[in-house]
Amino acid sequence: MAAGKPIVILGVFVADTAYRAQRQPRIGETILGTSFKLGPGGKGSNQAVAAGKLGADVTFLTRLGVDPFADMARQTWGLAGVKSAVIDTSESYTGAAYIFVEETTGNNAIIVSPGAAMLISPGDIEANAGLIRSAGIFVTQLEQPIDAAMRALEIAHGAGVTTILNPAPAARLPDRVYTLCDYVTPNETEAEELTGIKVSSVDDARRAAAKLLEKGVGTVIVTLGEKGALLHTADRSDHVAAVNAGAVVETTGAGDAFNGGLAAALSRGMEPLQAAGFACAVAGISVTRPGTAPSMPTLLEVEALLAKA
Repeated sequence: MAAGKPIVILGVFVADTAYRAQRQPRIGETILGTSFKLGPGGKGSNQAVAAGKLGADVTFLTRLGVDPFADMARQTWGLAGVKSAVIDTSESYTGAAYIFVEETTGNNAIIVSPGAAMLISPGDIEANAGLIRSAGIFVTQLEQPIDAAMRALEIAHGAGVTTILNPAPAARLPDRVYTLCDYVTPNETEAEELTGIKVSSVDDARRAAAKLLEKGVGTVIVTLGEKGALLHTADRSDHVAAVNAGAVVETTGAGDAFNGGLAAALSRGMEPLQAAGFACAVAGISVTRPGTAPSMPTLLEVEALLAKA
């Protein structure tokens, strides 16, 4: 399948330090874990890897330190076919994340220290404005400074590029952001943070999505974990079922798999509802594997799963 329109993703790379244990330690307590793994992460980087492994033409824009974790980033992107637009930042470090994975459920808790990526500025965005304008799809999240993300969305929106904001981690946003977004893709927690509506069901997600449309968003896709996703526009509201690919190993990176899959599908011209179903399949495969970037499936794996669904 052809790569489709170019995708540009602005975001953060961090080295994931993942610990598995029966439970999280309490403050002041030390417990024994069952495993440890060091690997590539960061929401933007994971999304770029997910899209790259699906065969998309994707470029990742970020800042890195000048250190071994930066080497890990470049190797990770190279293996996934992701091009990079990196601002080397010797005065800071490449980001890192602490990930706790609960052994019995695969659920996770995460602390991210973005390091050099926190220095991404509107000036950096201006310096890469041509790259952003050349895209068919532009994606960003909220791990780098919001003013940089906003400037990138302004440039992309002004050039007619399809814009996707994954509002993670959850944060309050300036109202102007919403008018720049063709797609906003919160999970349940993020949807509640953005709207004040607690999301515990598909109907709750529909109410939260309607509120985001009122703010100026074109299309809202609320990801609902094992319940799939809700695609909501001014004209339609569709519940997209989750795609079961096997037993859940861990949920770390599932949202990133979804967003990378969504971008790849839209870049190939899929209609939004079909693209959301495709993205659910990408996420469904990712949770059956440990790790983040290493869990992202190939296009052949996703197509095989959808053919069986």
